[in-house]
Amino acid sequence: MLLGLWVNRHQYFRWTPRTAWLTFAYVIMVPGIFGYMGYVTDIVARYSEWVKTIPVYQKRKRADGRILTPPPGVLDYISCGHANGSSLNAMAPKNHGTAFQCLPAALRNGPSALILSYILHGWIPHYSGGHHDSVLDSKVAQVPDLLSLTPDLYDHFQSSLKYSTQALPINVLLDTLLRPNADTQVNPRPCVEWKYTPKRAISHLVLGETENAGGQWAKEDASAIWDIQALSYAEMLALPGYSFADHHLSTTGELLPDFVRPSRREVAAYFDAYPRAVGIHESIHTSTKVGNISSCENGFSIGSHNIFCKHLVLASGTFSISIPPRPLLRPLKALDNLDEPLLVVGSGFTAADAIISASPHRKIVHIFKWAPDEYQSPLRGCHHQAYPEYATVYRQMKAAAAAKSNFKAPGSPLRRRQKHNPFFSHRDWHSVYEGYPNTQIVEVHTFNQYAEVKLKLESGETIERRVGSLECAIGRRGSLDYLSPALFDGVVGSNNRAVDHFDDKILISGRTLRFRCEVDLQVAPNLFIIGSLTGDSLIRFAFGSCAYAAGKIMASREGCRKSLPSSSLNSTPPSIDGQVLSPMQEIDGSAHQDLHVDRRKLARSLELMTAENQIWKKSGWWSGGFMLS
Repeated sequence: MLLGLWVNRHQYFRWTPRTAWLTFAYVIMVPGIFGYMGYVTDIVARYSEWVKTIPVYQKRKRADGRILTPPPGVLDYISCGHANGSSLNAMAPKNHGTAFQCLPAALRNGPSALILSYILHGWIPHYSGGHHDSVLDSKVAQVPDLLSLTPDLYDHFQSSLKYSTQALPINVLLDTLLRPNADTQVNPRPCVEWKYTPKRAISHLVLGETENAGGQWAKEDASAIWDIQALSYAEMLALPGYSFADHHLSTTGELLPDFVRPSRREVAAYFDAYPRAVGIHESIHTSTKVGNISSCENGFSIGSHNIFCKHLVLASGTFSISIPPRPLLRPLKALDNLDEPLLVVGSGFTAADAIISASPHRKIVHIFKWAPDEYQSPLRGCHHQAYPEYATVYRQMKAAAAAKSNFKAPGSPLRRRQKHNPFFSHRDWHSVYEGYPNTQIVEVHTFNQYAEVKLKLESGETIERRVGSLECAIGRRGSLDYLSPALFDGVVGSNNRAVDHFDDKILISGRTLRFRCEVDLQVAPNLFIIGSLTGDSLIRFAFGSCAYAAGKIMASREGCRKSLPSSSLNSTPPSIDGQVLSPMQEIDGSAHQDLHVDRRKLARSLELMTAENQIWKKSGWWSGGFMLS
C-alpha cells in the first residue's frame, strides 16, 4: 500500500499553507541564502585585494572626503629631491615632533627609492623556501622576515664561488633570494613572497628632481638617444609588485620574450608607471628640489621646506652629474653643428653611447685612454652577440690602438665576428671613425659654426682636426651638496680621499662611501644610504640596502630595541675619516661583471647539459652498465 501511495503521490498532492511554505523554503529561500553568501564572499575578497594597492594614508579620510593629516610621529619617512616644492611647503609640519624620513637632493625618485617606498607601504618580504643553497636555506628559514637580517646569514658567501664578490653581501643575499640562479636559468622561481602587513606600514613621501619617477632613467641625456638598449636584461630591472614583464603585457598585450634588453625609453616608461601600478603614487613627488639639510636635536631639518624628520635616507645616486671638461675644451660645448665631425672624449659606456647615437654618416673623432696593462675599458668585456653595439665600438678602439702602435693584432677572429655582428654593418666604420689612443688636445680655436683642435698623438706627432661638437664622456659622479657642511663631514668624512673636486664642487663616486657601507649602511644615527651610494649601482643589488633601511625604521617605530643587522664584512672596520680605505674600495661594485657572457647561450647550454645528464643517468653507464627495461 505504501508503495502505491509513493507511485501515485501526485494524485494526493494538495496546495496547503504547509506545502507552500516548504516549497518556498527549499526552492527559493535556502538557495538564495547560499547564493548571497557566495556573492558577498567573492566581493569581500576582491575588495581586500584592491585595498592592498591603496596607500595607507589614503584610507584615513574624514566625512567630507579630505585626507586626514597624520598626527605627530606617524609620518616617519620622506624622500626628497630638487625643484621649487611649493606643494610640499603646505604639507610641512609645524612642530618638531613629527618624524619623517628623507631620500634627498638629486634623488630623481630612482628605483631604490621606489623599492623602499613599496616596503614602507607595508609590503614585507618573507622567505618562502626552496633555495638551492642548502646552507642558506636552513639559515633563512629560521628568520623568514627579510627585514630582520643578520650577518651570519651570508657569512659563507666569501667561501663560495656561487655569489658575487663585487657587491655588498646583504645586497647579494636579497638578489639570490629574489632571483636564484638568475645568471644560468630562465625565469627562476623566486624564494621571496611579498606579504601585505598594513599595521607595519609607515606613511611617507618620496621627493625627486625629475618630472617623472625613475631617477636617472627618467632624465633625458642629450648625448644619447632614447632607443639605446639597457645593459641589464628586463628581469634584472623588475621592481616588486609590478615587474617589467607585467608592464609590457599591460601596454602591448603581449608576453615579454626571454632575454630582452629594453630600451631606455621603455625602462623610463616602466618606472614612471610603477608607482600608480602598485598604489604608492601618492607618496611620490616629482620636480622637487631640497637643500640645506642639517642635523638637529630630534633628527634632521630640511631647511628648503621647513620640514623636520627623525630618519633620513640618502638615495641621490652617483651618476647625476657628468664630469665637466677641462677649461680648454669648454668652448666646444657651445657648438652643435651636425655637419661637422663629432669629437668624443672617453673610453666607457657613455662615450660609446655618444658614438652609437651619432648619425651613421657623421664622422667621429674619438680620443680615448688605452693602457691594457693598467686600465681596462669596461667595453672590453662586452660579448659580441649579447652586446653587439658596445663590442663593435671597442673593436674600433682596439684596431685604432693597434694601428697607432704599428702592431697588427690577430685579424681573423675580428673579421669573423664582424660578419656575425649586425651592428657592425650599420655604418662604414673605416670612413667615418678615427680613433686616437692616449692623445692630448693641446690647442682649440673656435669659429662661428665649428672649431679646429690640435691633437698631440702618443708618438709625439701633432695633427689638426675640424669638429662641430664635443661629447666629453670621462665619467659621472653624484653630489651631496644638499647636506650642510657639518652633516656632509659626518657622512663622508672630512679627510675622505675618494671625493673629487671640480671647480668649487665636491663630487662623489661609488667608492666614496663604500668603506662606510662595509661597516654599516646606517652611516650616522638615523641616517641611511641606499642605491648606488653604497657602491652597487645595479638595480638587482638595490634590494638589500632598501630592506635594511626599512627594517631599521620600522623597528624604531615599533619600539623594537633589538640590534638589527650590520652589513659589516670586516671584523676591524676601516678608518671612518677616510684615511685608511677598505680594500673593497678598489672594487667597482657598480660595474657589470657578466657582460662577457651571452646568457641566452648559457641558459641553452645548461638545459642541454641537464638533458644529457638525464640520458646518462638512465642509460646505466654511471653504475657500470646499461639499464635494461
